[in-house]
Amino acid sequence: MRLRRRRQCFPSCSSLHRVDEDEIYWRQKKGDEELEWSHSSAHIITQLTQCFANAMVGPRSWVGGLFNRSSNKRNEKFIDYPLCPLQEALRALWHAAFPNIAFKGLISEQWKEMGWQGPNPSTDFRGCGLISLENLLFFSRTYPASFRRLLFKQGGKRAAWEYPFAVAGINVSFMLIQMLDLSSVKPRCLPGINFIKLLGDDEEAFDELYCIAFEMMDAQWLAMNASYMDFNEVLQVTRTQLERELSLEDINRIQDLPAYNLLYQ
Repeated sequence: MRLRRRRQCFPSCSSLHRVDEDEIYWRQKKGDEELEWSHSSAHIITQLTQCFANAMVGPRSWVGGLFNRSSNKRNEKFIDYPLCPLQEALRALWHAAFPNIAFKGLISEQWKEMGWQGPNPSTDFRGCGLISLENLLFFSRTYPASFRRLLFKQGGKRAAWEYPFAVAGINVSFMLIQMLDLSSVKPRCLPGINFIKLLGDDEEAFDELYCIAFEMMDAQWLAMNASYMDFNEVLQVTRTQLERELSLEDINRIQDLPAYNLLYQ
């Protein structure tokens, strides 16, 4: 089964849950959410595993370690029941993005400040699975200065109608999966073939490429004086540029990509 290319849109979320019902909601929904998300992410993870089977290195697989890296110490005062990986990762992402702002809950209006469409960020992941959440977490922890610069739109002359950071990040993940042809048993495009070679030496290659792609997208956004409705065009230009860089002959690791320097502006 191949991944279908979807049209990008940022609809508003009209179905809101009260913050004080957060814990009750998650208790009731935990079983259904785990089944729902396991199906959504399994589609992508299964495809990725097929591609990465011969490129695994180290004591754990790239896919198997998704949430080993995402789990931090829990706030014992706030949590009194086991969390599913999605919930754990969302809490970790909030603390990475806003370390000095109190976390109000897994369903809260404050999530919109990070660029989610509504108060329940889990609803935004259904198009790409948990991999996109892992990408955001990796970005926030590995390149915190770059992550915050993009999150808070600190660089360049910004548009009055900016792209929503978190939802844009999900679209970057989806774009990479399509661009690298990771929905096939074996990538057939040159960028995908070269990426698999890079992955053999670096199990975090996809996360690293994600960070670069996000920075490239933002740089294109500024260069094109783009606004909200231009997001699809900006993402397509970013893809073309990244495909070109991944097709270069002297790329032996992700850090060799010319755009890698964008992470250290």
